[in-house]
Amino acid sequence: MNVSNTEPKLQNNSISTLRTNRHYLTIFLTFLLFCSAVSHSQDIPPKNEANIPKTSKEDTLTVNLKPIVDEMNEQAQDTVKTDSIKPPKETLTDVVDYYGEDYVLLNRKENRVYMYNKAYIIYGDMRIDAGLIILDYNKNEVYAKGIDSGGVYSQRPIFVQGANRVEPDSIRYNFNSEKALVYNSRTEQNGFNVIAEVTKKVNDSVVYLRNVKFTTSKNIDDPEYYFYTRKAKFVPKKKIVTGLTNMYIADVPTPIGLPFAYFPLTEDRTSGFIIPSFGENNSRGFFFQNGGYYFAINDYLDFSLLGDYYTNGSYALRGESSYKLKYKYTGSVSARYEKLVQEERGFPGFDERANYNIRWSHNQDAKSNPSSRFSASVNLGSSQYFRESINQVNNASALVNNLSSNISYAKSFEGDPQVNFTLAATQTLNTQTQEISMSLPNLNASVSRIYPFAPKDGAKKGIIQNINFQYDLSAENRINTADSLFFKKEMFNTAQIGAQHSIPLTTNFKIFKFLSASAGTTYRETWLLKTTRQRYDKNAFDGEGGIVRDTVSGFESYRTYNFQTSLGTTLYGLFNFGKDKKIQAIRHVARPSISYNINPSFDRYYDEFIVPRTAEETADRTVQYSRFENTLYGPPGKTYSSNIGLSLSNTFEAKVRDRDTLAKEPKKVILLNNLNFSTAYNLAGDSLQWSPLRFTGSIPIVKRLDFNFSGTMDPYALDNNNNKIDVFNINNGGSLFRLTNANVSVNYSFSSKDFEGGKKDVDKIENETFRNGGRPDDLFGEATNIYDGQIYNNDSAEEDEDKTNVEWYNYKIPWDVRFAYTVTYGNMRRENEISSQSFMVSTNMELAPRWTVGVSSGYDFKNNGVTLTQFRFQRDLESWQMSFNWTPIGSINTAWYFFIGIKSSMLSDIKYDKRRENDKRL
Repeated sequence: MNVSNTEPKLQNNSISTLRTNRHYLTIFLTFLLFCSAVSHSQDIPPKNEANIPKTSKEDTLTVNLKPIVDEMNEQAQDTVKTDSIKPPKETLTDVVDYYGEDYVLLNRKENRVYMYNKAYIIYGDMRIDAGLIILDYNKNEVYAKGIDSGGVYSQRPIFVQGANRVEPDSIRYNFNSEKALVYNSRTEQNGFNVIAEVTKKVNDSVVYLRNVKFTTSKNIDDPEYYFYTRKAKFVPKKKIVTGLTNMYIADVPTPIGLPFAYFPLTEDRTSGFIIPSFGENNSRGFFFQNGGYYFAINDYLDFSLLGDYYTNGSYALRGESSYKLKYKYTGSVSARYEKLVQEERGFPGFDERANYNIRWSHNQDAKSNPSSRFSASVNLGSSQYFRESINQVNNASALVNNLSSNISYAKSFEGDPQVNFTLAATQTLNTQTQEISMSLPNLNASVSRIYPFAPKDGAKKGIIQNINFQYDLSAENRINTADSLFFKKEMFNTAQIGAQHSIPLTTNFKIFKFLSASAGTTYRETWLLKTTRQRYDKNAFDGEGGIVRDTVSGFESYRTYNFQTSLGTTLYGLFNFGKDKKIQAIRHVARPSISYNINPSFDRYYDEFIVPRTAEETADRTVQYSRFENTLYGPPGKTYSSNIGLSLSNTFEAKVRDRDTLAKEPKKVILLNNLNFSTAYNLAGDSLQWSPLRFTGSIPIVKRLDFNFSGTMDPYALDNNNNKIDVFNINNGGSLFRLTNANVSVNYSFSSKDFEGGKKDVDKIENETFRNGGRPDDLFGEATNIYDGQIYNNDSAEEDEDKTNVEWYNYKIPWDVRFAYTVTYGNMRRENEISSQSFMVSTNMELAPRWTVGVSSGYDFKNNGVTLTQFRFQRDLESWQMSFNWTPIGSINTAWYFFIGIKSSMLSDIKYDKRRENDKRL
């Protein structure tokens, strides 16, 4: 409804002016009557009298009225004046909509409107909901408060204007000035809950507060902690500036206070300083860690620069950046460098070294460009970085033996045939041996299969129509060096460059409808730019003589080929026991196959030289070698081989009566999965023609628990010196086969949710340990992210509500268990021993709501010792979080770390952490 207070008012001075000009009005009215009489004396002829002729006599009466009218206008212009009083401007410029469930009372005398019970008023972008609302037209104000019934104050006002929402005890709002006075308000701004005794809204940009509490607690009425100040200035979505501010915990003031405080409020990321943590180290002195600056570059890219410093001269620098472009790609980059100084310079224990680590992860969205893809997974650095880092509390990362990196670009050219190529760079560092193997660059190209005799329409049939060939190219520049020579010119001295071309030609066909046969040949050509020559030099090695190996640069190549064929089928066996039995049937699926391979001898690529006899020898020795030895792809084979391969794959399944009586079909259960046997017989060999029998298998015990085993059995016996002889073991008084090695492994993970039928937990593969090259689970311990201290990353409102509603004494205790067992047996030369045997276990349990404990440990049965052990204690303090990680046992890391801090990322700098670094000298 539109409300306006513009009633008409008569002015006395206007009436008196009209009276003084009454004689002019008399003359004007007489003139109007005369003109009216003259005009009506001449009648207009009707339509049917249109042919009556006009009189030829013209009217001679002529009246000139212009001078009279002009005179009257001049006289009237001086006496009649325009009203100079402007109508009053409406105070309410927009529509006011109001409502009250019990009544809406309009008081004409007070010029007020009363709304009661579930009332609301809407004016522009402002809305007020309350138990009682009073609209005063005299003051152009609205007053709202709750309803006090029986000592219970309900229906508190809710003031909403734009994106701001305030829930006070009462409120006054003026429509003219748009100012508001709010009592005991509660509002939320970017994760901050603001509770103020008195709030004065000056305009849309500035709000003044008095006796204010700031907190991130979800419980506004009784927060577990808050910051208290007497005066504050609040700019919505920008900042909060306060005077003297003091921190309260459980309504108890603490010594933590500031003369003034500044709280930034922004929905976007902003740049700012990162407050470091302080402490003391016994060997390096006082320090500050993880201090720096965060750069919010734009919505797609950020960068943080952190650093550590110790008073003994040790320091560290870390740069981390994340980027993401929706529907295109996402990734992160980090570079870390540490200069470590142990003890003081000049003392016996002084040591100085530098470590670094570079990580880069880039993933391209598959939909952005289906024909090309770029990806990167880089993790390179010093071999001892994760073991010696002064700012790395990650036991699992310290156990990583290999650091791998891979950068690749793949491109496909659609067509018939399709052409694919991949350009990549790889690097692998063994942290134990400190050896590096690099392939930079690495090119792989291929042309898809071509069927030259295939029909244009219909399926391919027969041996001729199924003939196909393809082309593969592999080119590589491989570098093998040591960690100490990385990024130095010496690392390129051992570089090997080569390329290999392969053209496989194959076909397949059916025999008697049940046998699947295949045959083919492969032509392979190898190009190399470096080869080796060997010779005997009697003057070498200080005149003692010996074999000298020379590296020769230049293009060399060799060509090889082979032939292979195979024949296989699938057999099914079914054993029925009856539908009334618990196990109704067992099905056995066997897939036997036989293959034949011929590998010619390429002895033409081998050379010979003579080594003179020594004093202990009776004749000269002839040494045969290939100039392609120790090259990228190795030398071609010089021994002719003609092998027959035998393999058998087995699967056993059972049909078991379902426990559900309503189920119509029995349940299928796998008893033995992929029990495979393979061996070979060399027709061209003169001894030891049978290859060892290899077997692998898997027995699914329960869901997600598989019993995996593998091993090798040799049919030949050993002599008294434990050397293999050309005599079957059964003919030497032993069994048919001799078990030479075996391996058994069991991995299993389950949790309480498996028995509840709920959603299963999924391991997070994007964690710190996995990015460092370790396992994605916590079997070897859980990483503590000491950069921000965040433990409960998923701090959603729903989770908090669920935790709040859980009773303290609950028979449902969430838990999870993960274990792994492995044992290796060796008996190649009658060792008959367990070479390795270990058991690892990790478990987490929520003893009570918000209390979680965990442990990761294991036992090495070979060395009779406990493996690296970690204890974890975590406490969710609603708005705070606390954790304690302790590693009391470990061959590498023994340390502990304690952390307590506020969850909110805006107040993440309010924290306390303390830790003991691992003892590097043990």
